[in-house]
Amino acid sequence: MHMNSAPHLLTEDRPEFDRVLDEALRTAHQRPGLDGLGERLNAEQLRAMAIGASALLAAAAAAEYDHYVKVRGAQREEIRSTPRGDYQGDGREESDGAGITAMVAVLAPLLAATAMVIFLLVGYVLKAVEPEPSFAETMVTAGWLFGALTAVTLFGAVVALLVTAVRNRATEVAAADGTGAVPDEVALAREAWRKALLEQGILPFLREALADPAAEPAHPVPHTPKTGRIPSLGYTRPDFTGPGFPSHGTRPGYTPPDFTGPGFGGPGTGPH
Repeated sequence: MHMNSAPHLLTEDRPEFDRVLDEALRTAHQRPGLDGLGERLNAEQLRAMAIGASALLAAAAAAEYDHYVKVRGAQREEIRSTPRGDYQGDGREESDGAGITAMVAVLAPLLAATAMVIFLLVGYVLKAVEPEPSFAETMVTAGWLFGALTAVTLFGAVVALLVTAVRNRATEVAAADGTGAVPDEVALAREAWRKALLEQGILPFLREALADPAAEPAHPVPHTPKTGRIPSLGYTRPDFTGPGFPSHGTRPGYTPPDFTGPGFGGPGTGPH
């Protein structure tokens, strides 16, 4: 697609053209050369003129638009040709590993603490019984072992949380510095096209329309090479002249035939 030879906007990009145009009209009083908005032409009239000349305005940013369309098309083609597993495979494995680690880090201290409480409670209850069972001391010892295990697993969980927090912080800093993330080329190309469309196409068109005294709503600017960018907004009705009919003279008409019926007289009188 060669935008320099056919600078027509694709259907999906026409709303973006309208947004850039609306932004220019909304901030017209803040831009040099557009402070006369509303004196002879209002925003709606200028918008209608710009929409009518959209192909001409788009041609002013044809190179940037061509680059934007090519970059966007290449990205879409890459997404379509790449299997989904290539995008999600490494992330899924890392997520599964992190999920198992987090589950172990949370459940291990909880289970160890529960076992400690059960063994110590049962052990000391048995030690209070007379005669004391032989395994009462074993239950108490097991309870204290689970207590030590609880302390160790709790310490490990705290360390794991700290390591995860430090790792995530390092990733966020790298992304903020721009060293860990690839810039979105499509977004950059789109912004470059919007800027070129605004500064090279729409704003010069609006300034010329406001500065041209012939651009009155009642006096449309004819579409000639001398008028520059401004298109004609109206038309002159053709002067239809019907065939001339004289007001005086012989008018077409006809004379009805004179029908004369047979004459009938009295008795004995024959037809004439």
